Amino acid sequence: MPEKSISPYFDSVRFLADASQQPGIYQMFGVDGNILYVGKAKNLKARLSSYFRKTGLSTKTIALVARIYRIEVTITASEAEALILEQNLIKSNRPPYNISLRDDKSYPYIFVSSSETYPRITLHRGAKKKQGDYYGPFPNAGAVRESLQFLQKTFRVRQCEDSVFNNRSRPCLQYQIKRCTAPCVEFINKEDYANDLRHTRMFLTGNSEELMKELANQMDESAQNLQFEKAAHFRDQITFLRSIQSQQVIEEGNGDIDVVALVVRPNAICVHILFIRRGRILGSRSFFPQSGIAESPADVLTQFVEQFYLASTGRDIPREIITNYELEEVDILSSALQQSIGRQVYFSHSVRSHRAQWLQMAVNAAEQNLIAHLNTKQNSLDRFVALQDALGLDEIPQRMECFDISHSSGELTVASCVVFDTNGPLKSDYRRFNIEGITPGDDYAAMEQALERRYTRLKKGEGKMPDILLIDGGKGQLSKAISVLAELGIDDVLMIGVAKGSTRKAGFETLYNAQTDTEIVLNNDSPALHLIQHIRDEAHRFAITGHKQRRDKKRKTSTLEDIPGVGAVRRRELLRHFGGIQEIQKASANDLMKVSGINQHIAEEIYAFFHND
Repeated sequence: MPEKSISPYFDSVRFLADASQQPGIYQMFGVDGNILYVGKAKNLKARLSSYFRKTGLSTKTIALVARIYRIEVTITASEAEALILEQNLIKSNRPPYNISLRDDKSYPYIFVSSSETYPRITLHRGAKKKQGDYYGPFPNAGAVRESLQFLQKTFRVRQCEDSVFNNRSRPCLQYQIKRCTAPCVEFINKEDYANDLRHTRMFLTGNSEELMKELANQMDESAQNLQFEKAAHFRDQITFLRSIQSQQVIEEGNGDIDVVALVVRPNAICVHILFIRRGRILGSRSFFPQSGIAESPADVLTQFVEQFYLASTGRDIPREIITNYELEEVDILSSALQQSIGRQVYFSHSVRSHRAQWLQMAVNAAEQNLIAHLNTKQNSLDRFVALQDALGLDEIPQRMECFDISHSSGELTVASCVVFDTNGPLKSDYRRFNIEGITPGDDYAAMEQALERRYTRLKKGEGKMPDILLIDGGKGQLSKAISVLAELGIDDVLMIGVAKGSTRKAGFETLYNAQTDTEIVLNNDSPALHLIQHIRDEAHRFAITGHKQRRDKKRKTSTLEDIPGVGAVRRRELLRHFGGIQEIQKASANDLMKVSGINQHIAEEIYAFFHND
């Protein structure tokens, strides 16, 4: 227990002395009476004590604790009840130090009515009070409209309002362009319309294969009865269904799954969700929540999932949720969801086959959407303004460059140069340099060669000089950059070294200003630091990509003789099985194991030779 309270307002020692060790929730309030944070705990005393320890607290947690004026606790019968109560309080109060998920909008569904003689199909959002069937949820109204257009084109079930339908005296334009069968004026009988509606329901419930078999049978029957126009209609329906099926990744079975992927960057988070219902990807959606005081990616994702599924009313919760990080206290979350919806929800994070493809798809989408979110013009300009203030510059810098080095054990070294302006990354000005003639692994020599080649060209007028040159690596690399530019006679570029802190974690970097010979440490929530981290990470990514391309080019010229453990007999069997070296390079480890004489170890060695870093 601490000797004194961290907060100037709150006596943590006295409070913790009488704190309960039962499960429950706690609410932290500021001096103004506003709620700061809501949390849950299996043991309230143990959890609350962790906020007031002397060391090991994150910057955000320290800031939270310093503002605490009072703490209120509520005892619950179980951790699951505590989780449900916590999420309800977060939703109603939106505390600033909790993950902020502003998503009160209900998700849209496709609604098929059942009370009319000629039922309609339409978009629905909100409470499910109408008589009929609801299919979804879809991630947004655009996904619903796209599906409705397909259904209208394929099955021609009416989508007009009842008020329009009941007052028609002749067919509308939809009938003329073959998007409706005009039930409003009884151009189709009830039995045929009911059949079209049944086919629509079959498609929406995921019974596409059964539906296509039925349509094929009806097409054959119509052709045999010389009803060629009707047979052509069934043929077109099958064609439309095949085309939409080829665009979908189909689950084996009728899985209802949400795939949730988290990507974290300095001061920015993206969570991307794929919505899969009845084995089909209905769509996806990205969220950019504020992280609160959550530290690890698993903690951030856990809090997001808790709030997304527990704090939102009317949310359609699937049978299974797949995440790219293992959630914390998943048993408690599962129990809380079961209490809320009356059935079990399964969580998984280590998946294979098509599920692994879905997860990777969600991760890739999260990464791309987060980059786009960070690269907005206004966001980028704000960061440049913050950097101007942090470095004490007279004007906003207009152009920055950053270098990085990548190699594999000193071989095939590649240096990258990335360029940012006030609009964000300027990819047309990116450059890579294949480094030759240095001692393998000598990053200083590699940096020297890259800088000499880059700035010799710039001095000749082959490009624009930057206002700021960032050197990733601290004082050693910075000194090398200073000497290179001095030898070239370039003295109007501000050079900044970026060194990782003692923890080597993002947010603890030290900056070295070559012009003033001073060290600068920015707060981990500084927009200027986020800009520097962004350009440094982009230089790192661009260097690694270039190195991999150079390495892969060399490997494509390699032969099987270069692979340890692959002798003449195995080479012969590999070539007989695959037909050539290119097909061997494309093969997975499982495919390689199908070759006579290739066990799992050898297969992994071959695969690693062509693919792994």
